[in-house]
Amino acid sequence: MPLKIDVLLDYALDAPTDCLVQINAAALPDQAIRNETLNAHGAEARINPAEDEIGLRLWFHEAEALTLEYTTEVRIDREVRDIGALSMDSPADLPRDVVKYLLPSRFCPSDKFMTYLSTAFPGLTGGALAIELEEFVRRNFTYVPGASGPETSALETFVTRQGVCRDFAHMLVTLARAGTIPARVASVYGLGVVPQDFHLVAELWLDGAWHIMDPSGMCGPRDVARICVGRDATDVAFLTSYGRATLMRQNVMVTEV
Repeated sequence: MPLKIDVLLDYALDAPTDCLVQINAAALPDQAIRNETLNAHGAEARINPAEDEIGLRLWFHEAEALTLEYTTEVRIDREVRDIGALSMDSPADLPRDVVKYLLPSRFCPSDKFMTYLSTAFPGLTGGALAIELEEFVRRNFTYVPGASGPETSALETFVTRQGVCRDFAHMLVTLARAGTIPARVASVYGLGVVPQDFHLVAELWLDGAWHIMDPSGMCGPRDVARICVGRDATDVAFLTSYGRATLMRQNVMVTEV
């Protein structure tokens, strides 16, 4: 499925500020990038690979403003397997770069949920557990814009039972890790996201590969283009400023070509 992506970000800066930007769709075997342009209005970027070599980190140093216009087309060609039928890898057999996704992180305190997992989902492992966890989040949590903030962790979301895509993804990742399934978040452009914005989904490691799951129910795995991945939202924010940055305008549009 070809997706057309159009992004506008416009920030006012109080002083010379370093800004880390992650908005480029990642070039990957299951998503081909075409006709990509980034207009930074004269700002120059220093470019580094993002986490796990998926996507790009763009560093800008600007004094008064940072305005970015990004467009691209992404052709999705992604195999989607029956997750419920997939097995769980033994922790000792995991690839070195996957092990970190079994561990607690800032917004995904999975160590606090281990007892809960063992009592609420007894006897379930691997793909069968992953399906049950996604359904649990989708059934029991309500999508409420403004119900959470940038400091909200999965522990708070579990109590309030509401949030946005960020909170849904954190919740599934946290529960999966507590069930000994490596899990990470992925920042994506998603077709059908309402309201249109950057979107966060989960990826779970099963049967030797990563598999996209969206507990918010907004997108299927063939409807998203990955931007970058990480332990939680800390790693995948579309803009991190090391100084005061005031959002003036933001627009994200994802359409089917």
